[in-house]
Amino acid sequence: MTGIPTAADYTWLDEHYPHLMEAYCLTLVRDITPEALLAELRAEPASSVKGVDALYEPSFDAWDDHGGDKLFVGVTAVGDWSVMLEFNGYLGSTSEVILPLSRGRTVVSHFRNINAVDHFHWYEDGDLRLHFEPLFAHSRDGSHPDQLLTQMVESGFDLSDADDRDYEAHTEASFALAQRITGVPVTPELFTAAEFTCGLAPLP
Repeated sequence: MTGIPTAADYTWLDEHYPHLMEAYCLTLVRDITPEALLAELRAEPASSVKGVDALYEPSFDAWDDHGGDKLFVGVTAVGDWSVMLEFNGYLGSTSEVILPLSRGRTVVSHFRNINAVDHFHWYEDGDLRLHFEPLFAHSRDGSHPDQLLTQMVESGFDLSDADDRDYEAHTEASFALAQRITGVPVTPELFTAAEFTCGLAPLP
């Protein structure tokens, strides 16, 4: 991985985790432990697992068992950050959940579903600084929607609204931009070796 992350640094995700790249939510929360994060989410404790692959089956089992009312989440610590990953989930993209969680903290999340609906959020201390759909990065909102224009372009987003704009790597660019904001790299080694503390979290 290069010193300045770009979408090219995350091409391994589509090769090694194609199911995740179809439908996922990744949330990074600063200054909170995985256990405290799960408590904030009112999650019921579930078994801890090693590696991202081990999150796949229980995520879909939870969806089948609870009809989408509870989502299976796995959280691991990376320095001062908790990294929460959801297969086929969207808790980290739900403002009713994440905005309160962001008070006194930084929260960055990005989400994509099977229909290519996607969202990127950056919160600081209860303030939504930036939100956009990675497929339509030219349209942004939040209190500072244009603060990261250079970083967005360098990450791999095409900010034009032309019909022929380049959007081939918009999901990988989301990972790169999240790293630029948080300083937390998502690496193959992390996805393979991370110990995830898991829980079943209710929707608001």
